[in-house]
Amino acid sequence: MYEDKTLTCKECGREFVFTAGEQEFYAEKGFVNEPQRCKECRHARKSSGRPDREMFTAVCASCGKEARVPFQPREDRPVYCSECFASMREG
Repeated sequence: MYEDKTLTCKECGREFVFTAGEQEFYAEKGFVNEPQRCKECRHARKSSGRPDREMFTAVCASCGKEARVPFQPREDRPVYCSECFASMREG
């Protein structure tokens, strides 16, 4: 029912393909307008409003390795590295 379409990005001017699958997805979601930006420009536009997260260094309470976390660690709460945190969530 749908066929691939070649569109031109209004941001960078490059051509990109609006695939049949993407068109079907847009129709299912009720979107009436075709995309006006290529995937790269859409991603850049979405992430431009977000500032980079400040990361903090702490010592993992389980294994003792250095852990980088997106919050200010507190003395009264344990901090875990990503590996230890993942294993705690599984078990």
